[in-house]
Amino acid sequence: MVEKRPYPGDHGDPNKRSRPDPVAMARAKAAEISAKAKAAEIAARAKAAQIMSQRPANGASPSPAPVASPTPPAPAPSASSRLQALKARLADMTAVAKNANGGPFISTFTSTEGSRPTTIDPKPSQPEPQPEPKKEELPNNPYFDPKNAGTARSKNPRTLQFSRTGKYLEQGSKLRAQQRLEHIKKTLAIQARRAGLDENSERGYLVQPPPDIEWWDEGLLEDKTYDCLDSPDKVKLDGDDTVITLYVQHPPYLKAPQDQLLHVAKPMYLTSKEQAKLRRMRRREDLKEEQAKIRLGLKPPPPPKVKRGNMMRVMGEQAIADPTAVEQLVESQIKERHDQHLTANEERKLTKEQRLAKLEEQQQKDAQKGLYMCVFKVDTLAFGKHRSKVDLNSKQLALTGITLFNPTMNLIIIEGGIHSVNKYKKLMLQRIKWSENALPTDTQAEKQVNDPQWMKSVDAQGQLKDLSYNSCKLVFEGEVKQRNFRKWGSKRCETDGEAREFLSRSKLDSLWALAKNSPGL
Repeated sequence: MVEKRPYPGDHGDPNKRSRPDPVAMARAKAAEISAKAKAAEIAARAKAAQIMSQRPANGASPSPAPVASPTPPAPAPSASSRLQALKARLADMTAVAKNANGGPFISTFTSTEGSRPTTIDPKPSQPEPQPEPKKEELPNNPYFDPKNAGTARSKNPRTLQFSRTGKYLEQGSKLRAQQRLEHIKKTLAIQARRAGLDENSERGYLVQPPPDIEWWDEGLLEDKTYDCLDSPDKVKLDGDDTVITLYVQHPPYLKAPQDQLLHVAKPMYLTSKEQAKLRRMRRREDLKEEQAKIRLGLKPPPPPKVKRGNMMRVMGEQAIADPTAVEQLVESQIKERHDQHLTANEERKLTKEQRLAKLEEQQQKDAQKGLYMCVFKVDTLAFGKHRSKVDLNSKQLALTGITLFNPTMNLIIIEGGIHSVNKYKKLMLQRIKWSENALPTDTQAEKQVNDPQWMKSVDAQGQLKDLSYNSCKLVFEGEVKQRNFRKWGSKRCETDGEAREFLSRSKLDSLWALAKNSPGL
């Protein structure tokens, strides 16, 4: 059997929390009452002994002292009165114990003025309230809270809680209304942003004002402006705190941006006579080994190369005897040599994958020589054939950039090597006929169902649009340090503000203002 924890008290842990016991408190109260009664009894006995000692020996009573009141003095308690006082005290203790257990309270005490006991029997309907424990009497317990002293924890049973009808339906409708309100707010914010932009005040980008002092002059001037140049005491050219010393600092040399590009030496162009001479020399070197094998007898000599011009001279008498057979033989040899030539050419020809790999390598080398950017402005790209040519050629030439579609104008930005850029410039400025227009096919009409009217080649009545005014203009051309776009793409912008905001991500928003303010052709 497990031993129980000792009750906190004199023999237990004084730091443990203890609850006030009503029985113990009643016993303490009874002990206090009995102690007071005993003290009163001792005081009465002492007073009686003093009176007895003052009596004379012959039994005469002493002269009475003057009294203030006519009340006679209390007689000395006898043995019977003392016995009755003890019985009354015992009865009082018994009554206190019964009152603690729930019985009626009967208080019996003996007055010091007389030997007659007095009994008080109050109504048991209202029990005596229990006194609160004093703070100095409680043990020094750090876990004891005087607020919870004498209170018992009440564990109430959990009851069922029913929701009213339509509570969660109202919550759902409120959430949906809030979501619709947020969506409307976002839509209005986008429309306000588009409408709030001043599309007619295109001024490009603002140039930042120059600083008050350049960074290389901060160590030479005490003030942060150039106004102190006239004061010699504020110019730190000499002294211990100046940045100018007797030591010379040689900064490292940096290569120019154009020097870091790939430079490939171009081959020298030869005349036709020089090319024929090189060919003869190369063939002579190749035939030397074959001729050596033939002289040593390791290889049979090749048959004579018979042609129509030397047929009679090579074949001799055989050609005179049967010229038809010799002519057929010569024709078959000519055809055989031609077939061998075509077969050799086919063997040297690259496959489709090899051609694409070679083209990609050439385009990469072209881009390593330097990156160039071109910006074209086109009035309209409503004709689908124009859009397909712009998109397809840019991908074939490995160019990166963007095509911005707008109702007022269209901007095309390309980046790539000089060779690809030059080819694309010829396409945009010479090859494409921008005034051309035609009806869309059934497939194109299905694809253009969701397109706005300004991107279709026909108007709302189904008639062809007049594109005679359409033209393409080169707005900007120059070398750039790095690519601003990772691939080729397109973007539809309904307003100028939206297009400028899209270009601002690549820090090219000034190009839209440049194209907007550039005059037409």
